[in-house]
Amino acid sequence: MPDPLLPSCSILLLAGGRGQRMGGQDKGLVEWQGRPLIAWLHETVQPLTDDLLLSCNRNRARYSAYADRLISDEEQGFPGPLAGIRSGLAAARNAWMLVLPCDTPLIDRPLLQSLYQTALEEPDRPVMLSCEGQWEPLFSIIPTGRQAEP
Repeated sequence: MPDPLLPSCSILLLAGGRGQRMGGQDKGLVEWQGRPLIAWLHETVQPLTDDLLLSCNRNRARYSAYADRLISDEEQGFPGPLAGIRSGLAAARNAWMLVLPCDTPLIDRPLLQSLYQTALEEPDRPVMLSCEGQWEPLFSIIPTGRQAEP
Protein backbone atom coordinates (compact mmCIF):
# COMPACT_ATOMS: atom_id res chain seq x y z
CA MET A 1 0.00 0.00 0.00
CA PRO A 2 1.49 3.39 -0.93
CA ASP A 3 2.34 6.00 1.66
CA PRO A 4 -0.77 8.23 2.01
CA LEU A 5 1.40 11.32 2.54
CA LEU A 6 3.05 10.96 -0.87
CA PRO A 7 1.54 11.44 -4.33
CA SER A 8 0.61 8.51 -6.53
CA CYS A 9 3.94 7.49 -8.00
CA SER A 10 5.31 4.48 -9.83
CA ILE A 11 8.87 3.62 -8.83
CA LEU A 12 11.46 2.32 -11.30
CA LEU A 13 14.60 0.64 -9.98
CA LEU A 14 17.32 0.52 -12.63
CA ALA A 15 19.28 -2.73 -12.63
CA GLY A 16 19.65 -3.34 -16.34
CA GLY A 17 23.27 -2.39 -16.83
CA ARG A 18 26.19 -4.37 -18.12
CA GLY A 19 28.24 -3.80 -14.94
CA GLN A 20 31.23 -2.73 -17.00
CA ARG A 21 32.97 -0.88 -14.16
CA MET A 22 32.47 -3.91 -11.90
CA GLY A 23 33.97 -6.56 -14.15
CA GLY A 24 30.60 -7.54 -15.60
CA GLN A 25 28.93 -8.21 -12.25
CA ASP A 26 25.23 -7.49 -12.00
CA LYS A 27 25.38 -4.50 -9.61
CA GLY A 28 21.98 -4.98 -8.05
CA LEU A 29 22.91 -8.49 -6.96
CA VAL A 30 26.31 -7.58 -5.50
CA GLU A 31 26.17 -8.21 -1.76
CA TRP A 32 26.66 -5.47 0.81
CA GLN A 33 26.37 -6.25 4.50
CA GLY A 34 25.08 -9.72 3.70
CA ARG A 35 22.30 -8.74 1.28
CA PRO A 36 22.08 -7.83 -2.41
CA LEU A 37 22.18 -4.07 -3.03
CA ILE A 38 18.72 -4.24 -4.59
CA ALA A 39 17.29 -5.72 -1.36
CA TRP A 40 18.25 -2.60 0.61
CA LEU A 41 16.62 -0.28 -1.91
CA HIS A 42 13.52 -2.48 -2.17
CA GLU A 43 13.07 -2.36 1.60
CA THR A 44 13.07 1.45 1.52
CA VAL A 45 10.80 2.06 -1.48
CA GLN A 46 8.35 -0.84 -1.52
CA PRO A 47 6.05 0.71 1.13
CA LEU A 48 5.83 3.92 -0.94
CA THR A 49 4.11 2.60 -4.05
CA ASP A 50 1.54 0.29 -5.55
CA ASP A 51 3.57 0.07 -8.79
CA LEU A 52 7.17 -1.01 -8.22
CA LEU A 53 8.99 -1.64 -11.51
CA LEU A 54 12.46 -3.08 -11.91
CA SER A 55 14.40 -2.71 -15.15
CA CYS A 56 16.71 -5.69 -15.63
CA ASN A 57 18.19 -7.34 -18.68
CA ARG A 58 19.47 -10.52 -17.00
CA ASN A 59 18.94 -12.54 -13.81
CA ARG A 60 15.18 -12.00 -14.00
CA ALA A 61 14.39 -14.91 -11.67
CA ARG A 62 16.57 -13.43 -8.93
CA TYR A 63 15.16 -9.93 -9.38
CA SER A 64 11.51 -11.03 -9.38
CA ALA A 65 11.34 -10.88 -5.56
CA TYR A 66 12.12 -7.16 -5.62
CA ALA A 67 9.35 -5.73 -7.83
CA ASP A 68 5.71 -5.90 -8.76
CA ARG A 69 6.73 -6.08 -12.42
CA LEU A 70 10.02 -6.63 -14.27
CA ILE A 71 10.71 -4.75 -17.48
CA SER A 72 13.55 -4.95 -19.99
CA ASP A 73 15.04 -2.57 -22.52
CA GLU A 74 13.41 -2.73 -25.95
CA GLU A 75 16.88 -2.74 -27.55
CA GLN A 76 19.41 -5.53 -27.03
CA GLY A 77 23.00 -5.04 -25.90
CA PHE A 78 22.61 -2.98 -22.71
CA PRO A 79 21.89 0.40 -24.35
CA GLY A 80 22.12 2.30 -21.05
CA PRO A 81 19.94 3.72 -18.28
CA LEU A 82 17.92 6.03 -20.53
CA ALA A 83 16.60 2.96 -22.36
CA GLY A 84 15.47 1.57 -19.00
CA ILE A 85 13.78 4.86 -18.15
CA ARG A 86 12.00 4.90 -21.52
CA SER A 87 10.71 1.35 -20.92
CA GLY A 88 9.69 2.34 -17.40
CA LEU A 89 7.70 5.32 -18.63
CA ALA A 90 5.84 3.07 -21.07
CA ALA A 91 4.96 0.64 -18.26
CA ALA A 92 4.27 3.05 -15.36
CA ARG A 93 0.68 3.22 -14.13
CA ASN A 94 0.79 6.45 -12.12
CA ALA A 95 1.04 10.18 -12.80
CA TRP A 96 4.72 10.24 -11.81
CA MET A 97 7.59 7.79 -11.94
CA LEU A 98 10.42 7.93 -9.43
CA VAL A 99 13.69 6.64 -10.93
CA LEU A 100 16.47 5.21 -8.74
CA PRO A 101 19.64 3.23 -9.53
CA CYS A 102 19.95 -0.20 -7.92
CA ASP A 103 23.27 0.52 -6.22
CA THR A 104 22.03 3.03 -3.64
CA PRO A 105 21.51 1.03 -0.44
CA LEU A 106 21.63 4.07 1.83
CA ILE A 107 18.97 6.18 0.13
CA ASP A 108 16.54 7.42 2.75
CA ARG A 109 12.92 8.47 2.91
CA PRO A 110 13.62 12.16 3.70
CA LEU A 111 15.48 12.49 0.38
CA LEU A 112 12.65 10.77 -1.47
CA GLN A 113 10.05 12.92 0.28
CA SER A 114 11.99 16.03 -0.77
CA LEU A 115 11.89 14.89 -4.40
CA TYR A 116 8.16 14.18 -4.09
CA GLN A 117 7.52 17.60 -2.58
CA THR A 118 9.33 19.32 -5.44
CA ALA A 119 7.34 17.24 -7.94
CA LEU A 120 4.12 18.42 -6.31
CA GLU A 121 5.26 22.04 -6.64
CA GLU A 122 6.19 21.60 -10.32
CA PRO A 123 3.92 18.78 -11.52
CA ASP A 124 4.57 19.21 -15.25
CA ARG A 125 8.38 19.09 -15.11
CA PRO A 126 10.86 16.31 -14.41
CA VAL A 127 12.64 16.80 -11.09
CA MET A 128 16.13 15.48 -10.44
CA LEU A 129 18.82 15.76 -7.82
CA SER A 130 21.77 18.05 -8.30
CA CYS A 131 25.06 17.54 -6.50
CA GLU A 132 27.84 20.12 -6.72
CA GLY A 133 26.31 21.56 -9.89
CA GLN A 134 25.94 18.19 -11.62
CA TRP A 135 22.49 16.86 -12.46
CA GLU A 136 21.77 13.29 -11.40
CA PRO A 137 19.08 12.03 -13.82
CA LEU A 138 19.09 8.57 -12.24
CA PHE A 139 17.61 10.17 -9.11
CA SER A 140 14.51 11.77 -10.58
CA ILE A 141 10.75 12.00 -10.69
CA ILE A 142 9.27 12.24 -14.16
CA PRO A 143 5.65 13.05 -15.05
CA THR A 144 4.23 10.18 -17.11
CA GLY A 145 1.30 12.00 -18.66
CA ARG A 146 -1.13 9.62 -16.99
CA GLN A 147 -3.81 10.87 -14.64
CA ALA A 148 -3.49 9.97 -10.97
CA GLU A 149 -6.18 7.54 -9.89
CA PRO A 150 -8.48 8.77 -7.09
